[in-house]
Amino acid sequence: MLRTRARRAVLGALAALAVLPLTACGHGGSPASSSPSSAVSASSSPLAAATGPGTAVKSFDRDFTELERKFDARLGVYAVDTGTGREVAYNDGERFAYASTFKALAAGAVLRKYSLSGMDRVITYSRDDLVAHSPVTEQHVGTGMSLGALCDAAVRLGDNTAGNLLFDQLGGPRGLDAALEELGDDVTRMERRETQLNEWSPGSTRDTSTPRALATDLRAYVLGDVLGEGERAQLTKWLRSSTTGTELIKAGMPKDSVVGDRTGAGSTYGIRNDIAVVWPRDGAPVVVAIMSNGTKEDAEHNNRLVAEAASVVAEALL
Repeated sequence: MLRTRARRAVLGALAALAVLPLTACGHGGSPASSSPSSAVSASSSPLAAATGPGTAVKSFDRDFTELERKFDARLGVYAVDTGTGREVAYNDGERFAYASTFKALAAGAVLRKYSLSGMDRVITYSRDDLVAHSPVTEQHVGTGMSLGALCDAAVRLGDNTAGNLLFDQLGGPRGLDAALEELGDDVTRMERRETQLNEWSPGSTRDTSTPRALATDLRAYVLGDVLGEGERAQLTKWLRSSTTGTELIKAGMPKDSVVGDRTGAGSTYGIRNDIAVVWPRDGAPVVVAIMSNGTKEDAEHNNRLVAEAASVVAEALL
């Protein structure tokens, strides 16, 4: 069963910014529950109430179902136009392994805890702390790296040791879990570190979240008032300069849009995810979370699945 925990005072401020409540999504104890709908609709959030009722344009169930068939995969999508409140949702309440997408949220939580003035703080570590895929941190063993440099390595390049060191600054995975609870996220379950958190099997709830929950968290950090203006600008810069997502959400968006994202890939079941904020040439930002996994344990992840799902979102909202 999902944990029931009290939300803290910051949730009221987030609600004023129309960060959508997570407990209204019908998340049950099942790892594959809740909304199967992919209709483009007006949100029932305070934002939608302020902007007026929306109209369901069309359902994209068939498009997403066809992608699942084509790639022999399970797909979850949640996207919201922050200007109008219109949403695209497909399996948005189902649990998926989040993999390295957590690094964007960890950087946001670190910025909130230490602020920009704390980004020069040097974090030391040893060779024993290194894990696979650590292209930046492996070059600075012994000398250490600044907290800002670790955030940069984790968000832009997906450096796994940097991700673990960010965990350490927050009190471990449970510390980041608690930070997300302060935003109202009682859905995401963070328990393990890199690289064990990338191991998932059907039915497991460890190190999982939902597309709606991750998108809502990312929206809070990048577009809400959880962070100060300078901290938001820094997190946005890291996301926009990420090097790992050119073939995922970014590939499905209009060429004249600006995308800031953090990808994730698991070591089992072909897990492939991307969470992003998209700034179109005209209009308000669109927040997108696309999560996927294959149906077989040895499945390989497929960037095209995420890119084609992003194209459906672009057609609907952009």
